[in-house]
Amino acid sequence: MQQARIRTGIFSGSFNPIHIGHLALANYLCEYDILDEVWFLVTPHNPLKKESELWDDNFRLELVKLAIDDYPKFRVSDYEFHLPDPSYTITTLDALQQEYPDRTFALIIGSDNWKIFSRWHQPEQILSRHHLLIYPRLGFDIDESALPRQVRFVKAPIFEMSSTIIREAIETGKDVRYFLHPAVYKKIKKMFHDE
Repeated sequence: MQQARIRTGIFSGSFNPIHIGHLALANYLCEYDILDEVWFLVTPHNPLKKESELWDDNFRLELVKLAIDDYPKFRVSDYEFHLPDPSYTITTLDALQQEYPDRTFALIIGSDNWKIFSRWHQPEQILSRHHLLIYPRLGFDIDESALPRQVRFVKAPIFEMSSTIIREAIETGKDVRYFLHPAVYKKIKKMFHDE
């Protein structure tokens, strides 16, 4: 009897920094039998973001490692650090599927990104070769009846948090410890305020 493939969610982002909204969503996807595991794929540079806004690649990667360290269904990946620049989602997903044939990968995106999905690089190829999981974002409703077969809308709780607001708060000395995993908050505080 053939063993079922591991349902692996690819949560790709700058995680600048990773916060409890990211963690709670991924936790929901694992614990409510939607996925077996979630890989946090830290992106080195998103073409849609100014590079100057990004904290150091390895620092962001380290923060994700700290955030997920004690939960066995999460993994952190620097996979895109080693792909040609710019790193497109289709390239990443194809490479992952080839390297890990024992897994079924699903790209995790917000409903806000689904609204602009047609502007992504080779969106038709992504849909023809891979699965998508869409989670809700405020103000971006989804018509589930219009979704392609390989796209699933997940009625996860809405966690509206912003890495931008967290960065601005940290830079101005605000205590936002409850927005972040304790180990992440401690590391950021040490980096920015104990220098």
